[in-house]
Formats: sequence, C-alpha cells, structure tokens
Amino acid sequence: MKAALPARLLRAWRTTAYEAGGAVARIGRRDAAVDRLLRRLGARQGAFVSAWNPRARRLPNGCNARRHALLRAAARRLPFAEGWGRGRGWAERHLLIAGDPRRLAVLARRFGQYGIVAVRRGAPARLVLLARR
Repeated sequence: MKAALPARLLRAWRTTAYEAGGAVARIGRRDAAVDRLLRRLGARQGAFVSAWNPRARRLPNGCNARRHALLRAAARRLPFAEGWGRGRGWAERHLLIAGDPRRLAVLARRFGQYGIVAVRRGAPARLVLLARR
C-alpha cells in the first residue's frame, strides 16, 4: 500500500533541491552531475535517504544530528555522499547512498521516513513513497 500523504508534504518534496557531493537532484529532472556522482560512487543507482524529522515531525537539531550519525553508521558498508535537502524555509541533512532503492527504502523505513528520492544514471530523479505504519 502506498502512503497517502498531505498535499503540503508532497509539494515540499517536489520543490526541494537534493544536494550531495556538489550535485543537485530535483524530482522529475535528470542531472548530469548526479550521473557523475553515481559513477564516482561506483553505482548505476542510489537514493537520497534522511534520518531527520521522522514521520514529518520536526525534531531539535541535536536530536536530528544524532539520528544522522546513526544513519551514517547503518550505511557504513555502502558508498555514500553527504548532502542537504533544501526547500522553502527549511533544510535537512541526508545521504546519497549508492545501491538498489528497494533496499535503501528498508533503511529509510527504519528511520521513520515516508519517502526517498531515487536516482539512476541517465534518468530523472523520482520520489518513492513508502508505506506508512
């Protein structure tokens, strides 16, 4: 079952710039810099995964920083690049992790996320909604 999320949350995802390693992805757009970054990571695909603000609830920066460190530790065996998602009036840390987005979705669910932004070389970035529990 796909998640039914508020329109404001979907709009926020779609208007966010997802940056990592100097490359910027936007949902529905392809970017050559993202392709190059994936190549540097040794991957054809990956996903932007965050541990910040689980279930779309804002947490204090210190708590989010601790959660990000836990995500980094959980992804330690995979190639990744640090980054930020920036939207209108807000920003969140994330990782662009190389790998199969289906496996990365499992990781995102562990951190209470409702979605990931999947990227593949030569293709536009896409929002992948995760089932809500």
